[in-house]
Amino acid sequence: MVRYPLIGVVVQARMGSTRLPGKVLMPIGSRPLLDHILRRIERLEHPARVVIATSTALRDDSVARFGRDNGVEVYRGSEKDVLGRYRHCAMAFSFDHVVRLTGDNPFVDVDELDRLIALHLRHHADYSSSLGSLPEGVGAEIFTSAALQTSHTHGREEHHREHVNEYILEHPERFRIMDLTVPVIKQRPDIRLTVDTPEDFRRACRIADACGGSSVGTVEAIAMVAPKDWRLPKPVPGEVQGT
Repeated sequence: MVRYPLIGVVVQARMGSTRLPGKVLMPIGSRPLLDHILRRIERLEHPARVVIATSTALRDDSVARFGRDNGVEVYRGSEKDVLGRYRHCAMAFSFDHVVRLTGDNPFVDVDELDRLIALHLRHHADYSSSLGSLPEGVGAEIFTSAALQTSHTHGREEHHREHVNEYILEHPERFRIMDLTVPVIKQRPDIRLTVDTPEDFRRACRIADACGGSSVGTVEAIAMVAPKDWRLPKPVPGEVQGT
């Protein structure tokens, strides 16, 4: 019997943001920010199991409750050690591959996420990313469980534990890495579509109100927030393969 790889989409979310506390459940339009993300994931073509990964802190009980109330599985782990939270979550659900999304990005591009997963699986990569050229807050990354385990074992610095991908990026020689090339019209890494500050939140609300909330596409969002005289960057060659 052929065993297909089990993909987990793990959304890290907690209430303890320094600059914008409680942002993951703040309303954008008529729904909490986290709900926008979950609705987008529903459009993913690749079969995947969705988990909200929050912390064991009491203030994150509301995040866990939101997940359960919306029929989404929840994993609770360390608040500070995000790498450990992902590694233990992958083990708990026996994931072969883990897509990492964060609870402050309501406009994740699911079309590009599907392309990223396909790229990752096709090239048998350890780590693949679409973070480099998309607007901030729109891209994603995917790890094998083995890559998470290696990072967890060897990544002992504070920034390794907090940002999950830091050990891999610092030691590319140890991993097979793929970078997704996205359509030129979406290549705007200078634009913020994440929610980290009150200004970001107000921007997200304006976009959602004007463009239909969870249905807004990356190109539409860029058009709303980019300067009117912006120019498309030059095309980049096809898929870029790392080590």
